Amino acid sequence: MTTSIVKIENLSHRYSLDWAIRDINFEISPRGVLGLLGSNGAGKSTTMNILCGVLNQTEGNVFIDGIDTRLHPEQAKRKLGFLPQHAPLHLDLNVDEYLTYCAHIRDVPAKKVRMAVAEVKNKCGISHFSKRLLSNLSGGYKQRVGIAQAIIHHPLLVVLDEPTNGLDPNQILEVRKLIKEISEERSVLFSTHILSEVQATCKEIRMIEGGRMVFADTMEAFNNYIMPNSVLIYLNNPPSIETLSRLPDITSAEPLSDGGLRLHFKGSQKNISGMIIEASISNGWQLSEIMLEKSSLDEIFAQLSNHKKPA
Repeated sequence: MTTSIVKIENLSHRYSLDWAIRDINFEISPRGVLGLLGSNGAGKSTTMNILCGVLNQTEGNVFIDGIDTRLHPEQAKRKLGFLPQHAPLHLDLNVDEYLTYCAHIRDVPAKKVRMAVAEVKNKCGISHFSKRLLSNLSGGYKQRVGIAQAIIHHPLLVVLDEPTNGLDPNQILEVRKLIKEISEERSVLFSTHILSEVQATCKEIRMIEGGRMVFADTMEAFNNYIMPNSVLIYLNNPPSIETLSRLPDITSAEPLSDGGLRLHFKGSQKNISGMIIEASISNGWQLSEIMLEKSSLDEIFAQLSNHKKPA
């Protein structure tokens, strides 16, 4: 019995002379949401297009439920559902017409099509829009229809490319909830360049940068990796930079253009905050504000790609 639905081995692809991805390796478990994170142009779309059979890789192998996607592409594609960044909707059809069409092209047996359409409409919360033209749906509901077409044939794997892109905050929360519900029954590969989306939705993360895999672990391990190592403080009666730099566990201090100060530290962020508050009270620095400074996604990518070492 296989312990993974997808296995990607030494996957590489190049366009002309340039490698888009190089030696990508990872597996996807039978349940849950795996986040594929990377900046724009990192190689996420190339990886997904190969996985979904849109591209033939230059090198390497992809197996879906043990099926080699290059040797048996039709069999492999039956195992997956795909929602690209721009949902493939026929806007002149209503919801029922479109999902019925999708069920047929996904080879759902004719006598089960009506039941399959009703099931995904209910799961995706679009039953009340059955006769509504797709062109008249909001962005959030169009995305729900896009997800419905991706799961109508009960695939083992659902691949979602930037599924919350362009949605308002309420729609994003609704789509996140739907994705989590779907992941209870099958595997979901969630691709995005937005760190907060991965943190809110995924249990595991694979990060691609510059065409290479730079991080592969649980979301908890990733969050521990990117823990803040600097704090911003504002003092009404600040001491010298040298004085602040000599505080316990402070590795460096620098002034900010808005009058604040950035302190880089080592050790526990809770201990650092307490130490700064106590030092301010003892020395009359009159602390007015303190906040941890989170790393930007670009900085995280740079650290993981060894372009810059963490402080």
